[in-house]
Amino acid sequence: MTADRTTLRRDLRAQRRNLAAPARIAGAQAMAERLLALPFAPRSGYVAGYWAMDGEIALHAWQLGLPPDCVYCLPVLHDDLRLRFAPWRPGDPLSPNRYGIPEPELAATSLLEPEQMNLVVVPLVGFDRRGHRLGMGAGWYDRSFAFRQRGPAPPWLVGAAFELQRVDALDAADWDVALDAVCTESATHDHRSPLFA
Repeated sequence: MTADRTTLRRDLRAQRRNLAAPARIAGAQAMAERLLALPFAPRSGYVAGYWAMDGEIALHAWQLGLPPDCVYCLPVLHDDLRLRFAPWRPGDPLSPNRYGIPEPELAATSLLEPEQMNLVVVPLVGFDRRGHRLGMGAGWYDRSFAFRQRGPAPPWLVGAAFELQRVDALDAADWDVALDAVCTESATHDHRSPLFA
């Protein structure tokens, strides 16, 4: 990796924030079509996205295009530093979490475990050709899906990004969980291991 993670994270976040609104909207629509066309895209069950912030590519078009038997969920931060997931539809109440990101207002006993998801669309700051992901640095997704280091999907883990967020290589730590694919506005980068494909 040519730059340290802090510098790379800052530069990539600035690039995605600087995208013009028409490019951002068109990119989100094109990326949604790629997500829906994935060979492992579920026809039913729980799927999770994220609330786009800080220039992240939006998931509204994907959410609206999901098959009717899929239940869309948003991540919720949990006290054990792992994510849980809450079913959510537009109009359902939301409250900001410790980072200011909206989360569904749902009792903790009603939240779903990461293992219950069929597919999770993961936010990222950067990604490389091997499916390694540069996140915001807090490790929420790596902790929550560590079990995927030992076995195959589900849940399928798919990054969502603009193509400008692709870098040549990222140094992977032992705890990093690789993505099965990354969808951008112009490409689907399939990173599945032949053993798990």
